[in-house]
Amino acid sequence: MTDSQAAGRDSRTPDPMQADRNLAMELVRATEAAAIRAVPWIGRGNKNGADKAAVDAMRKFLSTVEFQGRVVIGEGEKDEAPMLYNGEIVGNGEGPECDIAVDPIDGTSLTAAGRHNALSVIAVADRGTMYDPKDLYYMEKLATGPEGVGVVDLARPIGENVKALAKAKGKPVEDMVVAILDRPRHEQLIHDVREAGAGTELLLDGDVAGGINAARPDSRIDMCVGIGGTPEGIITACALKALGGVLHGRMYPRNDEERERALAAGHDLDAVLTQDDLVKTDNTYFVATGVTDGGLCAGVRRFGDRIFTDSLVLRSRSGTVRRVEAEHLVAKWL
Repeated sequence: MTDSQAAGRDSRTPDPMQADRNLAMELVRATEAAAIRAVPWIGRGNKNGADKAAVDAMRKFLSTVEFQGRVVIGEGEKDEAPMLYNGEIVGNGEGPECDIAVDPIDGTSLTAAGRHNALSVIAVADRGTMYDPKDLYYMEKLATGPEGVGVVDLARPIGENVKALAKAKGKPVEDMVVAILDRPRHEQLIHDVREAGAGTELLLDGDVAGGINAARPDSRIDMCVGIGGTPEGIITACALKALGGVLHGRMYPRNDEERERALAAGHDLDAVLTQDDLVKTDNTYFVATGVTDGGLCAGVRRFGDRIFTDSLVLRSRSGTVRRVEAEHLVAKWL
């Protein structure tokens, strides 16, 4: 920058590179807040109450983040504020322009029941790069770690994928663990995985955590497969870009009406989409804070006058994986 350019810049104008570097650490404040506010609802049987508490907290903190975020994946409609609705603009209006996907609680049913693996999640990518899931809300998904690059293919039978990945990882098939949402629609899939010789980890909810754990070197999960939400697939893609993993997806219409709508919108229902189709940039962030204890993050805990949170922060451009353990004064949250 020349002296004249520097002189012409308003001293209050943020350095965009500085804002970019700090974005992940600002975002984690929003997931921490959502997780903390959800705690009083854990095990209370009221998933809507838990969700609203988390949404309100996340929305408030996102308004302070130095970026120009557009919600591509949210919840609620505009006339149902304070939900984070699709198309809403969040942030303080300065810094980088971004697409944002939010899930204030990934696992509202888990939270309401007091079960493990509930998370508060945010994913961010460059503006205009996130796939818009408005036409189909479900997809078949397959997620693995870096060993699956060029090895697995959603178009192949699951048994072939399990055996190919086992070979690539250098481990016996019988030591492989495949995570699958525990749903009636997956009965045949579960049977086929076990028939191939692998074991299963059946998830009550939350396939975002399952997909990420499939790419983590310290996880017992080798692969995550099954039919789940398209929004969750896009969020997972942001994380796997930072972990060097693989995500394949294929749109899954649940009925003739959804099929016709998708075809009319120009979707190829046989196409296998990769993480690069779902998020068309190598500059992504993924932030998750544990609400309840799980394999990805520990849940919120309170000891005396302190609240403890555990978060995972990923950035694809730098390839960094950060674990953020924070202490919060209870008095600040009363």
